[in-house]
Amino acid sequence: MRSRQPKQLLLAFFGEHVVDDAVGPIRASVLIGVLEGAGVAAPATRATLDRLVQTGMLDRSKSGREILFSLTEHGVAVLREATARVRGPRPFEPQGTGWTLVTFTIPEGQRTLRHRLRSTLTWEGFAPLRDGLWLAPGEVDLAGSLEPLCQDLPPKTVVAFHARELAGFPIADSVRAAWDIEAIRREHLAFIEVWGDPGAATQAASALTVRTMLVADWLALLRADPRLPREFMDAQWPAERSTQVYRRMHQRLAAASADEFAALVTAGAGAVARNVAGAAARSVGDPARRSRAPH
Repeated sequence: MRSRQPKQLLLAFFGEHVVDDAVGPIRASVLIGVLEGAGVAAPATRATLDRLVQTGMLDRSKSGREILFSLTEHGVAVLREATARVRGPRPFEPQGTGWTLVTFTIPEGQRTLRHRLRSTLTWEGFAPLRDGLWLAPGEVDLAGSLEPLCQDLPPKTVVAFHARELAGFPIADSVRAAWDIEAIRREHLAFIEVWGDPGAATQAASALTVRTMLVADWLALLRADPRLPREFMDAQWPAERSTQVYRRMHQRLAAASADEFAALVTAGAGAVARNVAGAAARSVGDPARRSRAPH
């Protein structure tokens, strides 16, 4: 499988443990520890956290000597939009019938916005077909998918429509031109090879780290598989096996990883409370601060 990038691991962590629960900000030391167990050095994690703050996914705050990170509204919207497929019962089946087509125009100077739009389209199963035209199987909920970007996209940037195959104009050649089906198969088989082994549950000392690795790999597989109709696949297509492997390993790790996360959050809440209390005590005990206080 592809090497796990720090960003994938962090998004997996926040998507699994933070986005649906009011756990408060997460200490940087917790995030660094989880990713170190997955083989990511602390400087790489810190740099990735900085970039996620710059792109509006995370907020940074401070309590005493602790640096804390929390999801922004934009970060919550992005992760929740992905949740339906990550946790859905049929993650590799197309949404409805036919095909969704998209074309868009973004000025050259807005490369970051263009990258975000392309990334969103790829997650939704789109691939470039020709001359700026993107194709995805089924009836994609494009309005929902683009909601996290709606404030940044200028009006009429995106044009989209739903289409069906016409007799005499088979779409099979276009599908094979847009997607490398054998490469998608290899992604599935690599996932199954790694996570179908029961020993994968102990590839890191922490169940929380292993679960984060599992979900990061699952996200990468979902991005790689556009949910093409089964008519383009053979009888040995491995998507169902991938789903079974993921759910089995996820269930195996769930309890232990949840306990680890709860313990880390509890410890973090205690540390923040001590920092606040200490700051208040220092303020009360500092004559200079008392002299500046209003009477």
